Amino acid sequence: MIIRKENASDINAIERLTYQAFENHPHHEVGAKPTEHLIINNLRADGALTLSLVAEDKSGIVGHIAFSSVNINREISSWYGIGPVSVSVERQREGIGGTLIRAGIAELKMLGAGGVVLLGEPQYYGRFGFKSDPRLVLPGVPAEYFMAQVFDSEMPSGEVSYHPSFS
Repeated sequence: MIIRKENASDINAIERLTYQAFENHPHHEVGAKPTEHLIINNLRADGALTLSLVAEDKSGIVGHIAFSSVNINREISSWYGIGPVSVSVERQREGIGGTLIRAGIAELKMLGAGGVVLLGEPQYYGRFGFKSDPRLVLPGVPAEYFMAQVFDSEMPSGEVSYHPSFS
Protein backbone atom coordinates (compact mmCIF):
# COMPACT_ATOMS: atom_id res chain seq x y z
CA MET A 1 0.00 0.00 0.00
CA ILE A 2 1.20 3.50 -0.80
CA ILE A 3 0.10 6.85 0.58
CA ARG A 4 0.16 9.72 -1.90
CA LYS A 5 -1.46 13.05 -2.65
CA GLU A 6 -4.68 12.88 -4.63
CA ASN A 7 -4.65 13.69 -8.31
CA ALA A 8 -7.50 14.69 -10.62
CA SER A 9 -8.15 11.12 -11.73
CA ASP A 10 -8.84 10.11 -8.08
CA ILE A 11 -11.77 12.46 -7.47
CA ASN A 12 -14.60 10.08 -8.45
CA ALA A 13 -13.05 7.19 -6.53
CA ILE A 14 -12.63 9.39 -3.43
CA GLU A 15 -16.27 10.49 -3.69
CA ARG A 16 -17.55 6.87 -3.95
CA LEU A 17 -15.26 5.64 -1.17
CA THR A 18 -16.29 8.44 1.20
CA TYR A 19 -19.99 8.00 0.51
CA GLN A 20 -19.79 4.23 1.13
CA ALA A 21 -17.63 4.61 4.23
CA PHE A 22 -20.20 6.93 5.84
CA GLU A 23 -23.35 5.20 4.61
CA ASN A 24 -25.29 3.93 7.65
CA HIS A 25 -22.70 5.49 9.98
CA PRO A 26 -23.77 5.16 13.63
CA HIS A 27 -23.50 8.93 14.21
CA HIS A 28 -25.95 9.72 11.40
CA GLU A 29 -29.68 9.82 11.92
CA VAL A 30 -31.39 6.61 10.79
CA GLY A 31 -32.07 6.83 7.07
CA ALA A 32 -29.91 9.93 6.57
CA LYS A 33 -27.71 9.94 3.48
CA PRO A 34 -24.01 10.73 3.89
CA THR A 35 -22.78 14.23 3.10
CA GLU A 36 -19.08 13.79 3.88
CA HIS A 37 -18.24 13.35 0.19
CA LEU A 38 -19.87 16.73 -0.48
CA ILE A 39 -17.67 18.37 2.16
CA ILE A 40 -14.57 17.17 0.32
CA ASN A 41 -15.96 18.22 -3.07
CA ASN A 42 -16.84 21.69 -1.74
CA LEU A 43 -13.46 22.14 -0.06
CA ARG A 44 -11.77 21.19 -3.33
CA ALA A 45 -14.00 23.51 -5.39
CA ASP A 46 -13.27 26.44 -3.03
CA GLY A 47 -9.52 25.81 -3.05
CA ALA A 48 -9.71 25.05 0.68
CA LEU A 49 -8.58 21.41 0.56
CA THR A 50 -5.07 21.96 1.92
CA LEU A 51 -3.99 18.34 1.86
CA SER A 52 -5.77 15.33 0.39
CA LEU A 53 -4.09 11.94 0.72
CA VAL A 54 -5.14 8.55 -0.61
CA ALA A 55 -4.14 5.06 0.42
CA GLU A 56 -3.80 2.88 -2.65
CA ASP A 57 -2.99 -0.75 -3.20
CA LYS A 58 -3.28 -3.08 -6.19
CA SER A 59 -7.08 -3.01 -5.87
CA GLY A 60 -7.23 0.80 -6.10
CA ILE A 61 -7.94 3.54 -3.59
CA VAL A 62 -8.84 2.05 -0.21
CA GLY A 63 -8.60 5.13 1.99
CA HIS A 64 -8.68 8.92 1.97
CA ILE A 65 -8.03 11.76 4.41
CA ALA A 66 -8.72 15.48 4.02
CA PHE A 67 -7.10 18.43 5.80
CA SER A 68 -8.30 22.03 5.64
CA SER A 69 -7.34 25.18 7.51
CA VAL A 70 -9.34 26.29 10.54
CA ASN A 71 -9.81 29.72 12.04
CA ILE A 72 -9.34 30.40 15.72
CA ASN A 73 -11.39 33.27 17.10
CA ARG A 74 -12.38 34.07 13.50
CA GLU A 75 -8.77 34.71 12.55
CA ILE A 76 -6.60 32.81 10.09
CA SER A 77 -4.31 30.41 11.91
CA SER A 78 -1.55 27.94 11.19
CA TRP A 79 -3.84 25.17 12.39
CA TYR A 80 -5.69 22.58 10.33
CA GLY A 81 -8.67 20.30 10.73
CA ILE A 82 -8.73 16.62 9.87
CA GLY A 83 -11.77 15.28 8.17
CA PRO A 84 -13.31 13.39 6.75
CA VAL A 85 -11.23 10.22 7.06
CA SER A 86 -12.61 7.38 4.93
CA VAL A 87 -11.61 3.75 4.58
CA SER A 88 -13.24 1.19 2.34
CA VAL A 89 -15.84 -0.74 4.32
CA GLU A 90 -14.17 -4.05 3.42
CA ARG A 91 -10.76 -2.77 4.61
CA GLN A 92 -11.66 -1.10 7.90
CA ARG A 93 -9.78 -2.19 11.02
CA GLU A 94 -6.59 -2.89 9.05
CA GLY A 95 -4.74 0.27 10.13
CA ILE A 96 -5.31 2.19 6.89
CA GLY A 97 -6.94 5.15 8.65
CA GLY A 98 -4.10 5.33 11.16
CA THR A 99 -1.53 5.23 8.39
CA LEU A 100 -3.29 8.13 6.64
CA ILE A 101 -3.49 10.14 9.87
CA ARG A 102 0.22 9.70 10.62
CA ALA A 103 1.23 10.53 7.03
CA GLY A 104 -0.98 13.63 7.00
CA ILE A 105 0.37 14.89 10.31
CA ALA A 106 3.94 14.43 9.07
CA GLU A 107 3.10 16.40 5.91
CA LEU A 108 1.46 19.21 7.91
CA LYS A 109 4.53 19.47 10.15
CA MET A 110 6.71 19.85 7.04
CA LEU A 111 4.37 22.66 5.90
CA GLY A 112 4.95 24.47 9.20
CA ALA A 113 1.53 23.90 10.74
CA GLY A 114 1.08 24.83 14.39
CA GLY A 115 -1.23 21.90 15.06
CA VAL A 116 -4.33 20.03 14.05
CA VAL A 117 -7.85 19.57 15.40
CA LEU A 118 -10.57 17.02 14.80
CA LEU A 119 -14.00 15.94 15.87
CA GLY A 120 -14.09 12.24 16.64
CA GLU A 121 -13.99 9.35 19.05
CA PRO A 122 -11.50 9.97 21.87
CA GLN A 123 -10.72 6.27 22.28
CA TYR A 124 -9.62 5.99 18.64
CA TYR A 125 -7.87 9.32 18.09
CA GLY A 126 -6.18 9.35 21.50
CA ARG A 127 -3.76 6.70 20.23
CA PHE A 128 -2.40 9.27 17.77
CA GLY A 129 -1.74 11.87 20.45
CA PHE A 130 -5.02 13.79 20.22
CA LYS A 131 -6.48 15.19 23.44
CA SER A 132 -9.34 17.48 24.30
CA ASP A 133 -8.11 20.78 25.68
CA PRO A 134 -10.37 23.36 27.31
CA ARG A 135 -8.47 26.17 25.58
CA LEU A 136 -9.92 25.17 22.18
CA VAL A 137 -13.68 25.00 21.73
CA LEU A 138 -15.89 23.91 18.86
CA PRO A 139 -19.34 25.38 19.65
CA GLY A 140 -22.17 22.91 20.04
CA VAL A 141 -19.89 19.89 20.44
CA PRO A 142 -19.19 17.98 23.67
CA ALA A 143 -15.64 18.93 24.69
CA GLU A 144 -14.36 15.35 24.92
CA TYR A 145 -15.04 14.77 21.19
CA PHE A 146 -13.17 17.86 19.99
CA MET A 147 -9.47 17.13 20.19
CA ALA A 148 -6.21 18.78 19.23
CA GLN A 149 -2.57 17.98 18.71
CA VAL A 150 -0.07 20.80 19.01
CA PHE A 151 3.16 20.60 17.01
CA ASP A 152 6.05 22.97 17.68
CA SER A 153 3.99 25.89 18.89
CA GLU A 154 1.92 26.77 21.91
CA MET A 155 -1.67 25.63 22.30
CA PRO A 156 -3.87 28.51 21.15
CA SER A 157 -6.99 29.52 22.99
CA GLY A 158 -10.38 30.25 21.54
CA GLU A 159 -13.26 29.18 19.36
CA VAL A 160 -12.41 27.05 16.35
CA SER A 161 -14.35 27.30 13.10
CA TYR A 162 -14.08 25.09 10.03
CA HIS A 163 -14.58 26.06 6.42
CA PRO A 164 -18.27 26.67 5.53
CA SER A 165 -18.27 23.35 3.60
CA PHE A 166 -18.71 21.61 6.97
CA SER A 167 -22.00 23.42 7.70
